[in-house]
Amino acid sequence: MRVGVVIPAFNAGRELPKVVRRAAAVVGPEKVIVVDDGSTDGSVRPDALPGVCVIVHPENRGKGEALKSGFREAIGRSLDAVVTLDADGQHDPERIADLVKEAEASSADIVVGSRMKNVGRMPWIRRFTNRTTSFLVSRLAGQSVEDSQSGFRLIRVRVLEALDLKTSRYDTESEMLIQAGRKGFRIGSLPIASIYRNETSRIRPWADTWRFIRLFFRSLRGSGSGSGR
Repeated sequence: MRVGVVIPAFNAGRELPKVVRRAAAVVGPEKVIVVDDGSTDGSVRPDALPGVCVIVHPENRGKGEALKSGFREAIGRSLDAVVTLDADGQHDPERIADLVKEAEASSADIVVGSRMKNVGRMPWIRRFTNRTTSFLVSRLAGQSVEDSQSGFRLIRVRVLEALDLKTSRYDTESEMLIQAGRKGFRIGSLPIASIYRNETSRIRPWADTWRFIRLFFRSLRGSGSGSGR
């Protein structure tokens, strides 16, 4: 399986180069795509990321738009799948190989790294919202999704080609799972550790909760039919 990596980045600080180097060691630097979503801290310097594809948004558009820019670049390459991971070090790039193994063994079209069996230092409010949104996303997708908010996931390119994502921020990751499940793609999971340091969350609780509510009701009104296989 030819796998690329998409890393959306916004003011990721010193962690980004480390994450990129570790991901490049697994898949090769030429298969790593970093999307600078309007960073203002100078953390994304193409000269410091040799061999890596860097896409720049002149202004911040949201994580969903950064992911979509990375997906468009990945679709244009001869890849079988894309792994997404956050730029702040919350995900272990060495586990990319485990996502690939799980996808190949289970024939899943999406494999989501699930933190919910090992929540570690995850704040209690994040545990509550993750479990709540995962329950709702599972109902809408028609499949069990253990950790719908995890940004560490493998997605086969054929899934990306079938999606029509309308959202632009953190709700995009939920929308992706709902659309994929409804189109008949199989969603699997892989247990991963929950890594929390002292990073500042980019999630805005009220605004992003409202976006998820809008996505939920919009999805309820959707047809929920159609096969992507």
